[in-house]
Amino acid sequence: MDLKQLFARDEQPRQGFLAFEWLIMAYLVLTSILMTYYSFGHEMHLMPMLSVRLQTLAAIFLLKEIYALKPCRFTMFLRALAQMLLLGLWYPDTYELNRVLPNLDHVFAQWEQTLFGCQPALLFAQQYPQPLVSELVKMGYESYYVVMVVVMLYYLFKRFEDFDRMAFIMLGGFFLFYLVFIFLPVAGPQFYYCAVGVDQIAQGVFPNVGYYFENNTDCLPIPGWQDGLFHQLTIISHDAGERPTAAFPSSHVGVTTILLWLAWQARSRWLFFCLLPCAVLMFFGTFYIMAHYAIDAVAGVFVGTVYYFLLRYIYKKSR
Repeated sequence: MDLKQLFARDEQPRQGFLAFEWLIMAYLVLTSILMTYYSFGHEMHLMPMLSVRLQTLAAIFLLKEIYALKPCRFTMFLRALAQMLLLGLWYPDTYELNRVLPNLDHVFAQWEQTLFGCQPALLFAQQYPQPLVSELVKMGYESYYVVMVVVMLYYLFKRFEDFDRMAFIMLGGFFLFYLVFIFLPVAGPQFYYCAVGVDQIAQGVFPNVGYYFENNTDCLPIPGWQDGLFHQLTIISHDAGERPTAAFPSSHVGVTTILLWLAWQARSRWLFFCLLPCAVLMFFGTFYIMAHYAIDAVAGVFVGTVYYFLLRYIYKKSR
């Protein structure tokens, strides 16, 4: 497609809010209610979080008006891109909400032990510390963001008639995962192992830490080859927003699964098979770096698939 078409006026401009914008506004209203409720009896940064939500609503209105003035692919893309960039705000908020609930990591660590007979998150990096393995799986983990951008740009240039549906399914997947994280307080191995001690985990002992993570965010260092480029990138992304939250199911794996379905639905086999190696490496990377239990990654594939078909059905019924 000629880049000039990005700014060519839409022959049939979309009226009102887009489907994914309605979805986002519903999520903001719901979480605002939950924050207000949880703030009674718990220390919570309520006003800053509510302020960010009001600013986001204002941005949604502003971008809708910009599109109304210049209805084209570029301004449509901006409406979706803005919400993708804001996802980094809503992920840490899940911790602010679920930290008031008793932690469940001991349950999931025990399930992991029962299913695999060990703790893959504890042993994977120990068994394969080689630089090549370490960098490959961390490259897969960090490719998460690249895969999202590639799928968005493909729909923008090649399947623009389905761009709104793609954005609704992609963003809807994130917010469905975030809702699960709010009500399912699982911190993940890097936090839980640190809290109870690696020695106990290695012996198959999984203590209940209760409300430990309400005020504690200490975690183990990321394992693997310490001098690698992708190791450093993983540390940067981890330090930017990681919290003891959002372990089960893995949203990295789940959203990537949704993106693979979107690539397949776009009838672009080359896109699907180009993204597939990134998805496989990401799957293993999630528990190599101890961000997740292995069962989180497995669940991410299944939950991501369910979310894809559910959101596709909802979008179709809403048209």
